[in-house]
Amino acid sequence: MSRDKSQSKFQQGATSVALSYDQAPAGLKSEYSEQAGTEAVPALAPDSPQTKRYALCVEYAGAAYRGWQTQKEKDVPSIQETVEQALSTIANEPVKVICAGRTDACVSGTYQIIHFDTVAERPERAWVMGTNTKLPDDIAIRWAKRVDDSFHARFSALERRYRYLIYSAPVKPGLLSRGVTWTHKQLDMSRMQAAAGYLIGEHDFTSYRAIGCQAKSPVREVRAMDIYRAGELIVIDVRANAFLHHMIRNFAGVLMKIGAGEAEPVWAQQVLDARDRTQGGVTAPPYGLYFVDVKYPDQYELPKSQLGPYFLMQNG
Repeated sequence: MSRDKSQSKFQQGATSVALSYDQAPAGLKSEYSEQAGTEAVPALAPDSPQTKRYALCVEYAGAAYRGWQTQKEKDVPSIQETVEQALSTIANEPVKVICAGRTDACVSGTYQIIHFDTVAERPERAWVMGTNTKLPDDIAIRWAKRVDDSFHARFSALERRYRYLIYSAPVKPGLLSRGVTWTHKQLDMSRMQAAAGYLIGEHDFTSYRAIGCQAKSPVREVRAMDIYRAGELIVIDVRANAFLHHMIRNFAGVLMKIGAGEAEPVWAQQVLDARDRTQGGVTAPPYGLYFVDVKYPDQYELPKSQLGPYFLMQNG
């Protein structure tokens, strides 16, 4: 399995929010792929002559939040709501954002891309520095860029990338306890790498998505899955056109069981072929999961992701 070496060694990055299928521009509906269902997100009409569209990169530690998406319940923290409140203060008007891909409770992001429309006149630096003064310490805007109205954080995305970080050691860590997934079991990476090969390509991933996943189709294309060691951490690095709800965490649960010698590598394919979530074993914890990159057409000239998280040095 080949490594993607086109990115730099350290990570920064990102946050997200979603637009419903019904709200998508007509030309983009065919590209729609959901991670966890749809929610209507109002936005200013981009055809307004005074409206401007901005793309932002958001980085966040997800441990304290119920995920990216704004929750229906009051007083339940979400990253989306926190970011929207900060942007609304800087814009001096209500701001609603659209993200590249929603993340679950306690999942972090280093290159989450969002966009929003506004009539407010602000320099790009103000959207970064000003908004960051209104955000808590575990959320940061990394950059902002004016984009044309054809850009859509979700529907313009060509590829998404996640990293899952595992700390395999007899004793639990005192640092980053909610930034990595710890297992006391010794994991054999060669077995995990062999198993990962069965998951590359376009498949029906019913067995690897949450039972409550609301995606209309379970078919996704996994373009690369690399498993390697970075210092004391084992990294599962996955790129795909899109992901299903709990898909990466279910990959990790199966691969960790295989790495621990509790199942053979071919079990990964057997789970895949079953198309039955109950055959897929345990869903791995969310704490080691990071949304690290999104690819867009070159025409938008967005700053590239410095693959993260920043404390993780790439191997090679």
